[in-house]
Amino acid sequence: MSAEATNPATPGPVTPTVAVPAAPAAPRRRARPRIDLRRLGRAALLGPASRDRLPDAISHVAEAHRAHHPDADLEPLRRAYVLAESSHRGQMRKSGEPYITHPLAVTLILAELGAETTTLTASLLHDTVEDTEVTLDQVRDEFGEEVRYLVDGVTKLEKVDYGAAAEPETFRKMLVATGSDVRVMSIKLADRLHNMRTLGVMRPEKQARIAKVTRDVLIPLAERLGVQALKTELEDLVFAILHPEEYRHTRELISEDAARPDAPLAEIADEVRGVLREADIQAEVLIRPRHFVSVHRVARKRGRLRGADFGRLLVLVNEDADCYAVLGELHTCMTPVVSEFKDFIAVPKFNLYQSLHTAVARGDGQVVEVLIRTHQMHKVAEAGVVALGNPYAPPAEEQAVSDGERVDPTRPGWLSRLLDWQEAAPDPDTFWSTLREDLAQDREITVFRPDGGALGLPEGASCVDAAYAQYGEDAHACIGARVNGRLATLSTVLKDGDTVQLLMGQDPASEPSRKWLEHAHTPAARIAIQRWLATHPVSEEDDTEIRDEADTGGAVRATEAAAGADGAPRVGARGAHRTPTRAAQDGTDPGSARTAPGASGGPVATGGAFRPAASAVVDLPGATVRLAGCCTPVPPDEVTGFAVRGGVVTVHRVECAGVTRMKDAGRPEMGVHWGDTTACRVTLVAESFGRPHLLADLTEAIAQEGAEIVSATVEPPSQQRVRHTYTLQLADAAHLPALMRAMRNVPGVFDVSRAQHHAPAI
Repeated sequence: MSAEATNPATPGPVTPTVAVPAAPAAPRRRARPRIDLRRLGRAALLGPASRDRLPDAISHVAEAHRAHHPDADLEPLRRAYVLAESSHRGQMRKSGEPYITHPLAVTLILAELGAETTTLTASLLHDTVEDTEVTLDQVRDEFGEEVRYLVDGVTKLEKVDYGAAAEPETFRKMLVATGSDVRVMSIKLADRLHNMRTLGVMRPEKQARIAKVTRDVLIPLAERLGVQALKTELEDLVFAILHPEEYRHTRELISEDAARPDAPLAEIADEVRGVLREADIQAEVLIRPRHFVSVHRVARKRGRLRGADFGRLLVLVNEDADCYAVLGELHTCMTPVVSEFKDFIAVPKFNLYQSLHTAVARGDGQVVEVLIRTHQMHKVAEAGVVALGNPYAPPAEEQAVSDGERVDPTRPGWLSRLLDWQEAAPDPDTFWSTLREDLAQDREITVFRPDGGALGLPEGASCVDAAYAQYGEDAHACIGARVNGRLATLSTVLKDGDTVQLLMGQDPASEPSRKWLEHAHTPAARIAIQRWLATHPVSEEDDTEIRDEADTGGAVRATEAAAGADGAPRVGARGAHRTPTRAAQDGTDPGSARTAPGASGGPVATGGAFRPAASAVVDLPGATVRLAGCCTPVPPDEVTGFAVRGGVVTVHRVECAGVTRMKDAGRPEMGVHWGDTTACRVTLVAESFGRPHLLADLTEAIAQEGAEIVSATVEPPSQQRVRHTYTLQLADAAHLPALMRAMRNVPGVFDVSRAQHHAPAI
C-alpha cells in the first residue's frame, strides 16, 4: 500500500521481482491471456475516458467481472477508476510502475474470483484515503456507505500516531471491520497477493518481515475464509522468500516431472472419463497440479516422488447426488484406497469447503488422489466468501434456515471467537502474539450442546475452552462437564462431534483455578483466566483452597442438579472448598458410574457445590465463613480459622495437618467458635468388602438417618476391599454418631470414620 509509493522524482530501483513459476499443468480449453500490468499502467496515464464508455485500462476488469455477473452495472467501476487514477497520478511504485497499476491488479484478482461490484469499486479506491487527498467522506458521498466502510477497513493506521503498535492495531482494526463485513478481508488478501508478487524490489530483510506476517496471519485468514486460490499462491510466494533452497529444489522436481515421457495422471484421467462415460454420468475430469508448497510437503512425507504425486484429479459434476454416483463408479471399477476417503459434502469444513476426497491405485503401485465436487462447490472451494457475491443481500427463501456457523459466511464461528478475545487483549503485543498463535491452529472441530447448538473450537480444545466459548467470563463458575453423556474433567480434550454439557455453579464470586491455564487451548479461555488471576493475586498456599477439577489424574467430579432457565445444569452456592472426586460407582463394577437415591428420593449430587457453613462464627465482621474440605469440621470439634482472599475465612479442625502447615508458613489464626445452629457438613469414609448393591445399601442407610448426600466417591477395589467417601449435610451435628453406626451396620462395611486429608506440601 503506501509503503510501495515513491516520489516520481526519486523512483526506487527497478529490480527483478520475485516470481513463482506455475507448476506444469494440462492445457485449458479456454484461457484468458495474461494481462501486462506495465502496459495497462502506462495506458492509465493517458487520462480518463469519456463518460459514455469504460477506460481502456479497466476493460479487462470489466470482462472478468461480467463473466461472473453478466448483468452487473459497470458505472460505479468507471467512476471509481477515474477517481483513483486522478488521485494517484504522479505516484510511482518502487518497481517503477505507475501506482495505479496496483489497485488495478488487486481489482483484477478479485474480479477473476467472482467478487461483486461493490467489492471491486472499493478495491479500486482502497489506497486513495491512505495515500492521496481523498477523504472517507468523499468516498461515501460519491459511492455510498458500503464502499466507504470497505475502504476504511483496509486503510492502515499511521505510524506517527501508533508507533510500533501501528501494524498490530491496523490488523485489529481490519479484523473488527471484517466482523461486520467479510469483504474487507478479501480486499486485504488480494492487496497482499499483488504486493507479494512484486516484493523483489524490497530489501531482503523487509521481504522476510512481510513474508513472515503473510505466513503467520494472512495465509491462515485466507484458509479460514476459504479463498484457496489466494492462499496457495501466497504460500508459494512466502516459500520462495523464506526457504529459497527448498523452493529451488522443489522447482527442479516439478521441472523434471514435466519432462518425463510418461504421464500417469493423464492416463488415469482418461480411464476415469471412460468409466463415467459408460455409467452415463456427465462430468468434467481435469488434472489439478499441486502447487509448490504442496509438492514440498508430499516429498517430505513420502520421500521419492512418482508421477502421480505431482497432482490430483478433479471431477466436476452438476448435482450433489452425482458426486456420490461418481464415487461409487470409481470404487467399483478401480482399486480404491479406502483410508483416503473423506466426505466434506455431508460434513463441510468450517471454511465452507465441500468435496469428496478419495484415491485409487494403479497397477504399478502409484496412488492417485481424486477430488469430486459440483461446479458450484468448486467455485466456493477456490474463492470462498468472495464467490458468494454480496453475502449481505437477503438470502433466498430456501437458504434462510440457519445451520450455525457453517451457513453464515458473514460471521463464521472462528471470527466471532477472535473478535471476542481481541477485546480482552490488554495491549497490542498480547493481541499480536495471541493472534498468530490462534491462527496457527489450522484445524477446527465442532462440538454440540445438549440443546442442539454447536460450538466451533480448534483441534485439541478442552472442556475449559468449551466453557469459555459458551459462557464467556461466566465460565469461571463451571464445575464440571459431561462429554457424550459421561462425566468428565474440565481438562478432557474434545473430539469432533462430541456432545458437551457444561455444569455450572451459581455463586457470582466463582473462581477459576490457575490449573485451568494448562488445559486452556483457545485465546478466549486463556485471556479470561489470566485476567481474573491478574486482578485476584493468590499465594501458593491460598491456591490449595481453590477447587481444581483438572489436577488429578483421571479424577472426575460429577454434578447432578436441576437445569436452570437457560438449560444449563445449575447447583447450589459454592462457598466451601471442594476436593476433586470420582464418580460414584457400584462396588462390584468400578468402571461404570451410577448415582444412588438421596435422602429426598432424588439423585445424589456427586461432587456438587458446598453451601456456606452456617454454624461456625468467626471474630471478623463481614467475613464469609466456609468449612475446610480437608477436614470438614462439625460441632463440637475444636476449630480454628485462617483468612484467605476475598474476606473468606476457612475453618479447620485443630488437629488438621493443614493447620500445622499454615502456622509454619506464618499465617495468622482467626478466632472461630460454633454458633447456635447445629446443622453441619461432614466427610465420612466407609471401608467395606466388595459385594453387589453395596453402594445402594449404604446410600439408603444414610437417607434413612435424614442426611443429605452432597458428594460421593468410590475408589476401585483393592484386594476385595472398597473405600467409599461421602460428604454429607446433617440437620443436627448430634445425629453424627447415630449416622456412623447405621453405616457400620450395613452388611460388608467394617469401618466408618471421619475423613482426614493430607494437606499438600508448600
